[in-house]
Amino acid sequence: MGWGRRRARGPRRLCSRPPPPQRRGRGGGLDADKGAETRAGNTAGSGGSMSTADPDSHPAREAVASAYQRFEPRAYLRNNYAPPRGNLSSPDGVGPWKLRCLAQTFATGEVFGRTLIDIGSGPTIYQLLSACAHFEDITMTDFLEVNRQELGLWLREEPGAFDWSTYSQHVCLIEDKGESWQEKEHQLRARVKRVLPIDVHQPQPLGAGDLAPLPADALVSAFCLEAVSPDLTSFQRALDHITTLLRPEGHLLLIGALEESWYLAGEARLAVVPVCEEEVREALVRSGYRVRDLRTYTMPAHLRTGVDDVKGIFFAWAQKVRV
Repeated sequence: MGWGRRRARGPRRLCSRPPPPQRRGRGGGLDADKGAETRAGNTAGSGGSMSTADPDSHPAREAVASAYQRFEPRAYLRNNYAPPRGNLSSPDGVGPWKLRCLAQTFATGEVFGRTLIDIGSGPTIYQLLSACAHFEDITMTDFLEVNRQELGLWLREEPGAFDWSTYSQHVCLIEDKGESWQEKEHQLRARVKRVLPIDVHQPQPLGAGDLAPLPADALVSAFCLEAVSPDLTSFQRALDHITTLLRPEGHLLLIGALEESWYLAGEARLAVVPVCEEEVREALVRSGYRVRDLRTYTMPAHLRTGVDDVKGIFFAWAQKVRV
């Protein structure tokens, strides 16, 4: 596959609304379609780099981190990756759309290398199913310890881990390489070398240690930045921060929510900074990227299930400009 096929692109529009006010009660330092967690070097479950002792702390970001302490990974997974949203049988569903965007991007042969960092993995692995064939050293990250623990269950094939086999089967189907889903999952497990804490609101999101090979050849991030940023300024700054982890001319694949202001993860009702397509494009350009592609998906009525107020999804492929 490649970009020659007709793209599932929605109509482009400009944002005419005024900037949203600063928000309180958001979640984590990382991950929107997911949760968040502690910085590298902190003990599990600690307040991470958003503590009041941090000279760069910000009350709204501290509120985000506090709200995410109630994040429930399994509730989040049920809401978004089990039916109806997890039904992959319809090509018009949100799951197939995301997987297709990722698979088509990697099929171009332009996004490859040795190292890849997944920014704000949350409790999900689907975002790496196509990537794992193109990178031999993958780092997964999240702000929340509970999400890193959830990832560990799947990576170690432990009983009770979330079953991603339907997603693995679907990726094998659309990639059409003759690979079995078991081989796909084995390759991903083998190539994930570490699962680290991260805080995208810090200038050094992975901390000061040498825990992951830097700079990375590529970054992937799904439903993270908009979900943990109290406002558009913080969203832009977080994008700037993660961009420091990427080598010049490296690639960023970014998936996120459009026009979403809240979502549920069990007892947690988490605020999201609403963004539109043009705001995403402008943020990428400001952070030093050339936007290679930007697609949008409108959430159909039958998938608006009351677990959030999301209006759509965006997928961006951007390349860091060499300075």
